[in-house]
Amino acid sequence: MSLTAEGKIEQSELERLCINSIRVLAIDGVQKANSGHPGMPMGMAPTAYVIWTRFLRHNPANPKWYGRDRFVLSAGHGSMLLYSLLYLTGYDLPLEELKRFRQLGSRTPGHPENHLTPGVETTTGPLGQGFANGVGMAIAAKHMAAQFERDGSGLFDHRIFAIVSDGDLMEGISSEAGSIAGHLGLGNIVYLYDDNHITIDGKTEISFTEDVCKRFEAFGWHTLAVEDGNDTQAIADAIEKACAVEDRPSLIRVRTHIGYGSPNRQDSSKAHGQALGEEEVKLTKRFYGWPLEPDFYVPDATLKAMRCAVERGKQWETDWNARFEKYAKAHPAEAERFQTMVRGELPDGWDAELPVFTPKDALATRVSASRAEQAIAAKVPSLFGGSADLNESTHTDVASGGDFEPGNYAGRNLHFGIREHAMGSILNGIALHGGFVPFGSSFLVFTDYCRPSIRLAALMRLHVIFVFTHDSIGLGEDGPTHQPVEQVMALRAIPNLTVIRPADANEAVEAWRAAMLRKKGPTLLALSRQKLPTFDRTQMGAASGLRHGAYVLTETPERTPDVILIASGSEVQLAVAAREKLETHGVAVRVVSMPSFEIFDEQQRSYRDTVLPPMVTRRLAIEAGSPLGWYKWVGSDGDVIGMTTFGASGPYEELLNHFGFTVDNVVARALRLLGR
Repeated sequence: MSLTAEGKIEQSELERLCINSIRVLAIDGVQKANSGHPGMPMGMAPTAYVIWTRFLRHNPANPKWYGRDRFVLSAGHGSMLLYSLLYLTGYDLPLEELKRFRQLGSRTPGHPENHLTPGVETTTGPLGQGFANGVGMAIAAKHMAAQFERDGSGLFDHRIFAIVSDGDLMEGISSEAGSIAGHLGLGNIVYLYDDNHITIDGKTEISFTEDVCKRFEAFGWHTLAVEDGNDTQAIADAIEKACAVEDRPSLIRVRTHIGYGSPNRQDSSKAHGQALGEEEVKLTKRFYGWPLEPDFYVPDATLKAMRCAVERGKQWETDWNARFEKYAKAHPAEAERFQTMVRGELPDGWDAELPVFTPKDALATRVSASRAEQAIAAKVPSLFGGSADLNESTHTDVASGGDFEPGNYAGRNLHFGIREHAMGSILNGIALHGGFVPFGSSFLVFTDYCRPSIRLAALMRLHVIFVFTHDSIGLGEDGPTHQPVEQVMALRAIPNLTVIRPADANEAVEAWRAAMLRKKGPTLLALSRQKLPTFDRTQMGAASGLRHGAYVLTETPERTPDVILIASGSEVQLAVAAREKLETHGVAVRVVSMPSFEIFDEQQRSYRDTVLPPMVTRRLAIEAGSPLGWYKWVGSDGDVIGMTTFGASGPYEELLNHFGFTVDNVVARALRLLGR
């Protein structure tokens, strides 16, 4: 270590000290846990250091400050890189937490989780998700600026920085998201690609030989290359150039060495997903000129230099707040609306104009739900989203909302193209950015294409609304490739995801109301293609019963039910019609509409027992999907009419009859339950 005449560490040497501190913290954290991925942090530490000390605007004392830049570690397996940066720059992540890496109850899990660790913007790990989340954040930032920027305030100008890996770029979601980001010209994206030539199975050349920069140029990105991942000035120069490009996203390929400094693991897949081992740790620390003891050693000079982020961040936020005060005085209405959106509040009267439907309205729930959405969108400017090239079928476009396109980032209708997986992850990024309630739509069967993103929305408890139509074999002629059978039940298996399958037009309205109010997790609406009758509620339970997940729709008066018919969606009408026929056999019937398992499960046991009295054990569930899951509600004495095969191609009326979704079959199965 060299000193100046004044006894101070030279800048280049101080940089090296800080970078090696990041590396060693990652090495020690993985070694202590005997689990993790040390190689990527060792190779990318210089790049991360440059981003965090020279470019990233952030405030460790307030990780949620709106005006910050966002940093995404898409290569989430390298989580110790991020944890080291957060600790060193002064976030509320003490060194003890780094020592508890990957341990139960720690704030340093194996992959970054945004709800656990301050400063982590998004939960990453499944490769490509962080890449697409960042695109969503960039879209949200552009949309917010288009709505609120006035007088060159610069209040809404922030960038999305990310570190991405070859694994991220191999996953198909990155191509989907990269394509749309290039099309939209999202110049607020700067991604740095860790080009270390190694994957778990060996060298990347065994499976990945494309020219990544040329691919992204074809997507419409600005690309650069840094051939030495230890050259901090070259990295800084490249980022500077990328930030100057405002009409295209930027990808910087940085040639690195995985496990840099490890004599026996550098440039080897052994550095990727396992601890170095005690002897290799010692050899590596000697290479860095680092003390062998104690573990997790951080020089005072490193902390002093890196903790400058605290005061710098405080000043950035103070300056931003001062500019916002000036903005608010000049534009009070805009300032109030912006703050309401960022707080996640719904404006007064947001649901005042929701439609009410009558029995003369026979509508597919995709249509009635659309009318509810339009009424909400007119009152709630934060509702923002689109479809995977299916607006003609899903009816989710915001009327008079304009298109979000290059040159018009104020448009409220996002056109995701035929990119369901990226759509889901981009929606998550929009929600993570803050200020919006994002929604996206497609056919229900294609939840299979975006299930990883839906799962992560649930894991992060994001307020995202997924609108999926064509919810059963009732879609008809498109046949079994497009007819969902197992999807609804599989989606119900995801923790924190609320699935709602409304039975008629008024339940569809209530479904949208619930989706707007349920802010601690995503909601998925499963809607019909075919028209459904609107129930005459004058003699039935109100559609507001959906707020409880299930409710008594109709029943034989003044009698304890002999059998309970439970259904969701389009099959509720079968239960209602079957009740009349069963009563001619002297059977007392209760019909329960159960649009949401999850909401019903949340209710007090006393309420659930009023809907499904424990003493009434003869129960028949009806749903044109997999019967798995319904047995919880019908019990061992009950039965389920469901789908145990794929569907078929034909007019939907014929299909429903063919697969037993008829009033006569419901009656016959109910009588069989009763031994008649």
